[in-house]
Amino acid sequence: MRSISIFGATGSIGESTFDLIMRGGGPDAYRTVAVTGARNIKRLAEMARALRAEIAVTAQEECLPALRDALAGTNILCAAGQTAIAEAADRPADWVMSAIVGAAGLVPGMRALRHGGTLALANKESLVTAGPLLLATAAKYGATLLPVDSEHSAVFQALVGEDKACVERVIITASGGPFRNFSLAQMQAITPAQAVVHPNWSMGQRISIDSASMFNKALELIETREFFGFAPDQIEVITHPQSIIHALIGFCDGGIMAHLGPADMRHAIGFALHWPRRGHVPVERLNLAQLATLRFEAPDPERFPALRLARAVMETRGLSGAAFNAAKEIALDHFIAGNLPFLAMAEVVEDTLARLLQQNSLQIPATTLEDVLRMDHLARKTAADVVVSRQQGS
Repeated sequence: MRSISIFGATGSIGESTFDLIMRGGGPDAYRTVAVTGARNIKRLAEMARALRAEIAVTAQEECLPALRDALAGTNILCAAGQTAIAEAADRPADWVMSAIVGAAGLVPGMRALRHGGTLALANKESLVTAGPLLLATAAKYGATLLPVDSEHSAVFQALVGEDKACVERVIITASGGPFRNFSLAQMQAITPAQAVVHPNWSMGQRISIDSASMFNKALELIETREFFGFAPDQIEVITHPQSIIHALIGFCDGGIMAHLGPADMRHAIGFALHWPRRGHVPVERLNLAQLATLRFEAPDPERFPALRLARAVMETRGLSGAAFNAAKEIALDHFIAGNLPFLAMAEVVEDTLARLLQQNSLQIPATTLEDVLRMDHLARKTAADVVVSRQQGS
């Protein structure tokens, strides 16, 4: 029986993974090693019971008593905290879903690779912050790394059987989010409540806001560079409001191969779950006649500066990805708390990168996990200082 673990089980990706596992036979078809979540203890316990997991872990230590109460009468172990999540990743599993949001997903993902199984990577921050290190770890232990972002799954699928040397360009699509047609003046007044409402995808709070600011797409630009090894000038972003085409590959003969599918993450998750074969996935089938037309637009770098910042990171490499992500997470925290305007998030990230560049901190290669974690800490502190400086100057 194939063994699995789901890290970030109660988030949108985790819920879709759980849905596919249960549709595929649940505990009669899979042995679930670990499920992890954060504060949604009721749902985490429901999943652990349904999957008959060996261990359930909440990231919040204060939630451990509630988790134990919810799983009383079962043989499921309970634990809490970041260390416990990392230790859960030390438990061998054939297939691991890495869906923890943010840099917190890096350590458990790295540990899971040591078992030589398959890591289904929905945590884009792992590649952004430590791409070469993650790939080297997978190679060292003979593990398989499969992308679960819809765009990178699409690129992966379009490249099957192709010679990468024949690829001229890789185009990932962006919906444009809810503010695609907003003016700069309108964007100044955007609230967190507005930013969490995505027109196409059902996602959590943080990733929805990242999508609205295009920081999510910025991360995906860097992720494309790190995962597939294409040069920065080969990678493009096009705004595609319908979210039907997820990525396109342009070849040296002038042909372009596009991957189309519904705006449902279960497609990319299902591909990773069944790989190297294709299994049945219960997603909507496209009716091209009903679609009629597909629209494309060039993204506006003035209203969405995150894309420009991502290109600078791709050129610098080293520890700049870790700094970029950490600064973005701090800026996002302050926007959610009402301490920063929407457009100021990019300004905080840019100022943070500039300060660290002056210190010659960004070009250092990420040779160890400790290097990455040190930069993550330094960039968070620097970004927090930038926010304070902005508030004192206003």
